[in-house]
Formats: sequence, C-alpha cells, structure tokens
Amino acid sequence: MNARQWARDLGMGTRYAFAGGREGWVRALLTAVGVGLGVALLLLTTALPGALSERHRREEARLDHTFGREIEHRSDRTLIIARTDTEFDDRGVRGRLLEPEGPKAPLPPGLREFPAPGDMVASPALEKLLESDSGALLRERIPYDLVGTIGEQGLIGSQELAYYAGAEGLAERVGGSSATRLDSFGNPDPTEEETDPVLVLLVLVVFVVLLMPVAVFIAAAVRFGGERRDRRLAALRLVGSDGGMTRRIAAGEAFAGALLGLVFGTGFFLAGRELAAFLEVQGISVFPSYLNPSPLLALLVAVAVPAAAVLVTLLALRGVVIEPLGVVRTARPARRRLWWRLLLPLAGIGMLFPMIGQGRENGNFNQYLVTGGVVCLLVGITALLPWIVETVVARLGPGSVSWQLAVRRLQLSSGAAARLVNGIAVAVAGAIALQMLFAGVEDTYTRDTGYDVSTAQIQVRIPEGVETAAAAAEFEETEGVRKVYALSEAYFSDRPRDQEPERFAELTVGDCATLRKVARLPSCEDGDTFAVRGNEYDTDTAALSEPGRKLYLETTGEDGETGNAVWTVPETLQQADSVKDPTGTLRGGFLMTPGALTAPLGEAVTGQLYLSVDDSVPHAHEYVRNTAYAIDPLSELITWYSTERSGRYESIRQGLFVGATAVLALIGASLLVSQLEQLRERRKLLSALVAFGTRRRTLSLSVFWQTAIPIGLGLLLASVVGVALGAVLLKMTATPVGVDWASVLRMTGVGAGVVLVVTLLSLPPLLRMMRPDGLRTE
Repeated sequence: MNARQWARDLGMGTRYAFAGGREGWVRALLTAVGVGLGVALLLLTTALPGALSERHRREEARLDHTFGREIEHRSDRTLIIARTDTEFDDRGVRGRLLEPEGPKAPLPPGLREFPAPGDMVASPALEKLLESDSGALLRERIPYDLVGTIGEQGLIGSQELAYYAGAEGLAERVGGSSATRLDSFGNPDPTEEETDPVLVLLVLVVFVVLLMPVAVFIAAAVRFGGERRDRRLAALRLVGSDGGMTRRIAAGEAFAGALLGLVFGTGFFLAGRELAAFLEVQGISVFPSYLNPSPLLALLVAVAVPAAAVLVTLLALRGVVIEPLGVVRTARPARRRLWWRLLLPLAGIGMLFPMIGQGRENGNFNQYLVTGGVVCLLVGITALLPWIVETVVARLGPGSVSWQLAVRRLQLSSGAAARLVNGIAVAVAGAIALQMLFAGVEDTYTRDTGYDVSTAQIQVRIPEGVETAAAAAEFEETEGVRKVYALSEAYFSDRPRDQEPERFAELTVGDCATLRKVARLPSCEDGDTFAVRGNEYDTDTAALSEPGRKLYLETTGEDGETGNAVWTVPETLQQADSVKDPTGTLRGGFLMTPGALTAPLGEAVTGQLYLSVDDSVPHAHEYVRNTAYAIDPLSELITWYSTERSGRYESIRQGLFVGATAVLALIGASLLVSQLEQLRERRKLLSALVAFGTRRRTLSLSVFWQTAIPIGLGLLLASVVGVALGAVLLKMTATPVGVDWASVLRMTGVGAGVVLVVTLLSLPPLLRMMRPDGLRTE
C-alpha cells in the first residue's frame, strides 16, 4: 500500500462527499457544523494565552504607582495623578484625576492629550452607561464634561468602565494615599510572581476538562450519517472496490467534512471574535484584537482535526463488514467486551498515583502525568459508556408502546446513542472533579478579613482638611444609612519628628458610643481621655501615659511646612481595656472624646467613618458613594466583606466559569445537531409508523426515552468518574477528601438541563418529519 493509492482513495471519498446530491450536501453540512463548532472553541483556546498576555501587558503599561521611587519636586516632566476608583452596580469603575506640571508630562496610554480641568475622557462602555437612564446615579458622582474617548491601548477590556479627568490643586494632596507625582507610567522593575504548584495544577486540569468534551464532539461529528454511508459503501463494493479501498473512501468522505468544518469553524471563530467585544462574563471582557490564535497552535488544530476524522472513521469501520449486497451491521452485533475498557481509567489513576500527597511543598506537579492521567480517566468514560448502555438496555423490560419503541431502537444501535451522550458525560465528570478540587483548596486561598460586618458594611477614609464631624453629618442624612461611627486617628510621639522620636502611641478620637466599639470603658463623658491596655504589640503607651508628660503630633500647614501639635497628658486620664474594633483589631494608645480635643490636635488627625447601611433600600451603596464624592473626590471608600479570596485563585475560578459557559454552549449546539442528524436518518421510519396509525405523542415520547435513558446512564457514570477523579486530585494536593454532594447534583442537573432544552428544540423538526408524505422517494 503506497501513499499515492491512499491519496487517490481519500480524494475519491472527498469528491464523493459532495457528489451525492441534496442528501450528500446535507450530510456534509451537518458534519461541517458539528466539527466547526468544536474547531471554533479550539481556536478560541489557542488564542487565550495571547489574550491574557495582552491584558497583562496593557495593565502593566498604565500602572501609575511610584514603586517606592518618590518624586518630591515638580518639573516639566512630572504629572500629578489622583486615584478616584469607585463601584457602580457591583462593577468596578477606574477613575483618575490628572494635573500635568509641565509640557513633557507623561501621557497615560490611550490618551492623545490631557483633558482640561473639569473635562474627562472615558471608555466607550462608561460613556454608554452615563448616557443611559440606569447611569443617572453614577453621573452625579462623575460630573465632568465628556470630551473624548480612551483609546483601546489604555483599556484592558472592551466593557471596562474607566475615565481620566482634568483637575487643579492636586499638588497639596501629594504624599497621601490618593495623589502621586510621577514622571512615567508602567512598572520600571517588573517581577515574576512565585508559582504556586496547586494553582498550576488547577490551570492544567481546567484546560484538560474544558477541551476534552470538544475533542469528543468532533470525533462524534465526523461519524454523522454512519448507517446511510455504510449502505452507500456497499454499492462501491458491488462495482469492484475491495474492503480496504472502501474504508479509505469512507475516511476521505469524513476528511472532506472535517475540511469543510475547518472553514465553518474559522467563520464561527471570526464571528464570535467580533461578538466578544460586546460581552462581559464575570467582569472579564476582551477586544477582538486580543483573540489572535497562536500560529503554531492554529496549525496544529488544522492538521489534527482532519487527521482525527480519518483515524476515527477507520477505527469505527473495523467492526463493520461491508459486502456488495449489504452491510453486516444490521445483524445482532457481538457483545462488547469490558476488560480493555477498564484499562484507560486504570492507566489514568496509575499516572496520577505517584503524585498523591505531594501538595505544594514538594515542587510542581509533573504536567505530562497530570494531563495524561486526567485525559485517560475522561476518555475512559467514552469507552465504558457504550458497554454500560448496551448491557442495561438489553435487560430493560416491557412497558408502554413509546417505551418499547425506544428500547428496541437502543438495543439495535446502542453505540449511536452512547456517542450522543459521550460529550456531555465527559463535561459533567470534569466539572464535578473541578468543583471538588476548588471546594477542597478554597480555604487555603480564602482568609477571614476580621471585619465586623454586623456593625458596619462600609468604611470611608476622610482626606486631610475635611472635618470628620461635618462629614459624619453628611452621611447621616444620606438615604440608606442607618448609623455612622466616626473615629479620627493619629500617632503621638515622645519627641518632635525632627528629633527622631523613640516611642509612639496611637490616638483615637470619637464620641462615647463609638469609643465603646473599640474599648471597654469604666465610664464616659465628653471631655474624658483614656489610656488603652490589652494590645500585645503596644509597648509604649504605659511609658507615655504619665500625667504631665508632653506628647507630639505632626501637623502640615497650608504652605506645606510641617510642625508639631503638643498635648499634655492630663491628671484625669482613665484606664480602659481594648476590645476588637469593627475592623477586627485591638487598638492601643490613647482614646479621646471630642471635648478633650484641642484645635491644634484637631488639625493633625484624619477621619475614619464606619457606616451601617440598610441593604433593603435600593441603591443604598450608590447613595453612600455619591455622598463620599461630594465631600471630597479623593475620599477612599471600602466595602467590607467577611472573607476575601486570593486574586490569582479568583481569576482561575473566573476563567473556569467563562470556559465552562463556552463549552456548555458548544455542548448544546452539538447535541442539537446530533439529534437532528439522527432524526433525519429515521425520517422514513417515523413516516411509516405514522402512516400505520401510530400517534405522534407516542413517537415523541419514544424519541424522549431514546435520549433520556442513555443520558441518565451517562450522567450516573460521569458522577462516579468525576468523584473518583476529584478525590485523586485532592489527595495529590494533600487536602482532605470531601464530596460536595450539592455541587455534584448541581453539575448533573446542569447536564440534564442542557439535554432537556435540546430535546425541546428538536420537537418542531420531529413533528414535521412525522408525516406520511415523508415516504416519498426519488
């Protein structure tokens, strides 16, 4: 057998695929759509590394931190930038105020020129939001005149909400937490984050789990029209083709469908690429220019998909005897053997077993063994499911007419039914394993913030120069605010700052009700002061609390000159015991009521407000943010949560959600194409049954049972394999094994829901096929 003969036979099959009239074209189009959907997702996957890299590059290019390299004096190359980030409707809004100090000040990426004071340039998504009715509350917070749009190079996503506004008088705010003087954007010394073996394992498993259903669906798509194709191949035998040539011609026909699928997939990908600009999933959006597949990986897809089509077809025809007078598939097939089907999952466990107990302390997991092990376990589902379906349906008993029609059809073609279910079973098994793995390691990447969210839900840091009491009064009048706890803070020292003090003590100022949130007070009236004990890290308060001792607070005058406010420890100083404040910390130092606060001390302290918000009031958090902006645009507002997750762990979760959404869409579309293809093959049979008087309701139920039985078996097998894989992965990360049965049921329910939707969508074409005139032929 030489290459020329192979090429000739494959070419004949390719021509044969498009030379069969309407029947041939419909078959080729169905194959192309099924393969194309898979190819589109594969191309998207090859584009993901580049998209993530481009997002990171743009994020790095616009960084506006000094990274410890403080610039104290202005020049013609400096820019003052103030951060005014906020949130709206649970979406982050990136805001910056700009004040160039010279003609050579660095311009942020995406801007052509600096906006004048009172003007702003915004991202397209923010511009659209501000112009809509739903953005009315946000317009109050961003009251600048829109004069331009931020270019693509200045944004990390098409749906990002961001703006740059011109400002004046920011120089006096430099040195605080909000305003910075810089002479360039970007990180001058980028460093690589240390890799976490468990996070690398998560990424590996996510990619394998998301791509395996795609490969299974492509393998199933190239076998569309299998029974009719085999009957056509019998005609080739009749005119002189031998068995090997016939199989190669069949492989050429699949090859043609796969090539057409590559064209369709490229079209689907390009259409989806443009559509991506209008989508945002879990806060992540991209520009179409991000999604450029790696040329090498795209070439691999272009070669692998047609090669897989040829290989799958040749393997599928090994058990089919094609003779000149017919195909010996209609006889009772030999029973499938179980022993070799168990080898794949056992091989998968064998690959993963050496890494059990490795955890994150013993280096990175072997990527090849992880990938091979997970692939073998998931592919094992596709090997085991046909045997399970065949074994179970062979033992199903009698029932209604619809049940008997479905069972008999499954007994005759259990392999086709299993192929229909394979993809979703693989997807559900992988999803269950990932859910177990994420749930198991979640505690490692989640920490308790310590915030007392029952007392307050929002913290507002008041900038210097804003009176805390006045700010508190503004918030008390804000709709949706129940209670305001106001605390002002500063640090005493035993000497003026220019004389290198040795001891420091914290100062907290608030009314009696608020001070009781941070300490256990013996009694309290306005004008009292307290020394706090109980903070294990505060060793200086006792030495500094001697009556008559002078303590110093650093102050900054209007001219920018620093000075010192002096406070003498009073004889009436009381003792108090520290308790955890709303932020979860034990305070030390001194507590002071407003009546004891002298004017010089009042100028040296900065305010912190803790707000209790009534979440039953619509847009309560937006009203709070608007008030904070009205008090001072540089007010820093922090929404409290009881827990927070690692950023890298959370980004992997978000990536999984985005990928799972795409895979579910592929599963639904591919299942619908597969269902329509099977119904098309049975059109004459359905028409004959209707012509003999079978009710349409009975036939519709029989089609439902033909889908429901293998789906139920597939989901049961997927649950078993998914739990087993999840347990092995948890053992590998040295995490106690626990099964989140709610997640298992949820993933199984999602899979069943997709199948139910596909079944409902296939009912209209099914009803059209159940007509007696479907018996007509040419």
